[in-house]
Amino acid sequence: MSELLSNFCGGRWQAGCGSGTKLVDPVLGEELVRVDSAGLDLASGFAFAREKGGRALRALTFGERAAMLTAAGKVLQANRDAYYEIAVANSGTVKSDSAVDIDGGLFTLGTYARLGATLGNRRFLLDGDSARLGKDPLFQSQHVLVPARGVALLINAFNFPSWGLWEKAAPALLSGVPVIVKPATSTAWLAQRMVKDVVDANVLAPGSLSIICGSSAGLLDPLQPFDLVAFTGSAETAAVIRSHPAVTRRSVRANVEADSINSALLMPGEAPGSLAFELLVKEVVREMTVKSGQKCTAIRRIFVPEALYERASEAIGAQLADVTVGNPRSEGVRMGALVSRTQLAAVRKGLALLQEQAQVLHDGAAHELVDADPAVACCVGPTLLGVRDPDAADRVHETEVFGPVATLLPYRDLAHALALVRRGQGSLVASLYGSDAAELAETALALADSHGRVHVVSPDVAQQQTGHGNVMPQSLHGGPGRAGGGEELGGPRALNFYHRRSAVQASTAVLANLQSSTA
Repeated sequence: MSELLSNFCGGRWQAGCGSGTKLVDPVLGEELVRVDSAGLDLASGFAFAREKGGRALRALTFGERAAMLTAAGKVLQANRDAYYEIAVANSGTVKSDSAVDIDGGLFTLGTYARLGATLGNRRFLLDGDSARLGKDPLFQSQHVLVPARGVALLINAFNFPSWGLWEKAAPALLSGVPVIVKPATSTAWLAQRMVKDVVDANVLAPGSLSIICGSSAGLLDPLQPFDLVAFTGSAETAAVIRSHPAVTRRSVRANVEADSINSALLMPGEAPGSLAFELLVKEVVREMTVKSGQKCTAIRRIFVPEALYERASEAIGAQLADVTVGNPRSEGVRMGALVSRTQLAAVRKGLALLQEQAQVLHDGAAHELVDADPAVACCVGPTLLGVRDPDAADRVHETEVFGPVATLLPYRDLAHALALVRRGQGSLVASLYGSDAAELAETALALADSHGRVHVVSPDVAQQQTGHGNVMPQSLHGGPGRAGGGEELGGPRALNFYHRRSAVQASTAVLANLQSSTA
């Protein structure tokens, strides 16, 4: 029987009392480790983090918390090779895809460590300038942001066990709020190992970082009014969280990042073979294949002018045909596996649903797997679908297939294109490809109300742009509507979720003391 990974709860490592859930290699089908949280005293674990961890973190300045994050980053960097091995075994990713998760997490952690260093010896933040409350300036109001006196429960998705952990934990810890991490079960090994390395190195304040692996039964029950929960995953699970008494009755603050049918739009007037056209094709192929399309920001719908539909289909299909799929350990394999048989079944089901309204332009089934048994491996080739009448094909605007699947759609004019993009009902990101700066700027603003991020790719930034699906810590991650309505990252904006805003109404002398104490 494989190793049973421990949970870190209540300031100590604890094994669950059950037999555990098996974590399996999605390519070889071999059992790797087991996780289990049965029997844990969650109430006492949350209380320990809330009281001991919160007290210790709030006693530190932003600069001191930043130094903790820097130290944690050094620990993780020293163990980086082991994380890559775990990612290959548990997530089935090739090295470049593992880097998106592992190195992306380390980069985000480092970004918030550097941000914290600029805040120096402050323990709270001012929010705007003071404002008069009457004709006499003696009595004024000053808004402040102070760390929430609770614990942050961070529930992460299976596709980014490293980045998903640190993009939430870094701003929370920097804010002075202890965190309890609940990674998705199927890929929990990497998150557990990272937390274990940091905890064992004793570089964080006691009680500030905990992890629970396994079942989520009862996980929300210990949450109290000043606690927070940040979730990434399906809209169905998000609805469960939002309907839990902790949220509905105890007003626990919740942040959700859920489903998203993201778009790529080639602007009108671009000719076949133009740089904008080529950039769109390249980005679509990359987004379909990186992490086997298992990214919440991946391109799901591709919009091109009607006259370019066939050319776009041919160009994208030609590059997809060169993608090698199979065992990520084998030389030359460009795309590995989905994370589990459950996910493979979900992708096949979603693909079949879309095919009832769409035609196959490039068939993923034509890809022969490299060093992988189709009866065992969770591998699937990239599939490009196409729809001639995007107005009638409602499923492509409503169904997200969380794998290497995207649909090509033609539009008549820009107004038609924007209307089609908005049928996604709110998305994390849309990317624009064109060469007219004024038109790109106007279109970006037109889509900003329904997207958390608009990624504009023009020829002048062809080499510098960071990628449609790459979530940079300096920019917001999240989106309205079906994308969950949440916000994460965005540089210092990420700290807002983990702080409480209050208005201090006092004399100018009191406010002067308050303001000087932040220096």
